[in-house]
Amino acid sequence: MDITGHSVEKLEDPFGLLLGDRYEFFLYVDVDEDDELYSEKGIGLKVIYVVDENGSTIPTYHFYENETEKVLDFELEDDEVELVYEYCKQHLPT
Repeated sequence: MDITGHSVEKLEDPFGLLLGDRYEFFLYVDVDEDDELYSEKGIGLKVIYVVDENGSTIPTYHFYENETEKVLDFELEDDEVELVYEYCKQHLPT
């Protein structure tokens, strides 16, 4: 899996109920044709990235088909979680 780009938006908490800042990342990913995750419609990864007084985390993510936005039932492997975490950390909006 290769991350080829992204879009990101800071999520607003109008009631102030959540601690820290939350960002919604949409990662554009390339996967090999022989990978079980591959789709001719393209694959994306939606990631919620949280930054608070304890540091930063990824509490949730999911894969989806680009064309249909259908959620796919796949999980990241441990090394992929670290790759996504570092990517999001490096691309936080200023």
